[in-house]
Amino acid sequence: MRIMKVVCAPGRTGFYFDDQKAIKQGAVTDGFFYVGEPVTEGFQAIRQAGESISLMLILENGQVAWGDCAAVQYSGAGGRDPLFLAEDFIPVIMREIAPKLEGRVVDSFRETMNEFENMKDSEGKRLHTAIRYGLSQAILDCVAKTKGKLMCEVIAEEYGTTVSDQMIPIFSQTGDMRHDNADKMILKHVQVLPHALINNLEKLGPNGDTLAEYVAWLRDRVLNYRQDPTYHPVFHIDVYGTIGELFGYRNIDAIADYLERLEEAARPFALRIEGPIDAGSRELQIEWLAKLTKRVDERGINVALVADEWCNTGEDVRDFVDAGAGHMIQIKTPDLGSLHKTAEAVLYCKEKGAGAYMGGTCNETNRSAEVCIHVAMAMQPAQVLAKPGMGVDEGIMIVYNEMQRILALRGVKQ
Repeated sequence: MRIMKVVCAPGRTGFYFDDQKAIKQGAVTDGFFYVGEPVTEGFQAIRQAGESISLMLILENGQVAWGDCAAVQYSGAGGRDPLFLAEDFIPVIMREIAPKLEGRVVDSFRETMNEFENMKDSEGKRLHTAIRYGLSQAILDCVAKTKGKLMCEVIAEEYGTTVSDQMIPIFSQTGDMRHDNADKMILKHVQVLPHALINNLEKLGPNGDTLAEYVAWLRDRVLNYRQDPTYHPVFHIDVYGTIGELFGYRNIDAIADYLERLEEAARPFALRIEGPIDAGSRELQIEWLAKLTKRVDERGINVALVADEWCNTGEDVRDFVDAGAGHMIQIKTPDLGSLHKTAEAVLYCKEKGAGAYMGGTCNETNRSAEVCIHVAMAMQPAQVLAKPGMGVDEGIMIVYNEMQRILALRGVKQ
């Protein structure tokens, strides 16, 4: 199908851009605002409205293929690309990408995005990850419309996989409303919960007591309020490196002792801890997360460690997996750029026996979330993130409904 015109529209995301460095340094909240000055380049405030760009391709038959360019909540942190603002990057898309697409026939998702993933702009720089992310959604949609297939079927065809015939487990985020929002998840029988946003030492508590108490509360909440006795979710807590900050990221025995305490608090539910340490650089993160993973295994502690910080690109995913740095890897879809890199990252994790968590950010859009679900159904990761937003219900609705639509449509075809 020939692309006739590229059109861009500025958009809002489902959450906000937050200056993670300022928050880790103790920025306090006043209602939903953070008080103080930002410290990460590009931020005008510690929290500011999330922005996106809808990248639309008008096809020769009048159809429109489209995707949303979006970046993660904590842009500019942990080795990520800088803040993504629509007014800065719409001109880049129109100047650098539109001339390469208009008048072009696109019939392969993977080949087309390999080209743009490696493209350098007129200044010799790679395109922002958010642009590659949104463009890949639009190109995937274009190929699907050209071939009369679902987007998941295009991915499966190009990578030689099989589209899942069942739901992928959904992981939902509470944000700071970690009690009320956990209740919503329990009511909806979410398979993996609650994230909990433990992003500073105050939330972890002295000696980690606050988090341990919360895990015990969550355990009791599920046991007391689940409507089906077979409902047995996995507890997945993101601690943003605060455990390593509390005990020292090199003090792996003290960290392991604390993880054992959390395991006991969660029992009988399985527990995952995302980002237990932040060693401050990619190399140190791989080294010390691998050592911690090995120590947890040696001691038989039933806590799965999830790699997050400093694991941003497809190359990062491979290096973390090869080093044994974490039992599961969060594949942060916007950070990898084009969605074909996400597909390849999921495949690599599965081939090497690592858990593949196809995540992303609360700061995406409904469109990027829906397209991600098509990649997930074709690649079958261990879990997918309910996104965007921190309201629980909206993100669950978007990803759950898209999976159900895929299953229903493919059921009719078969």
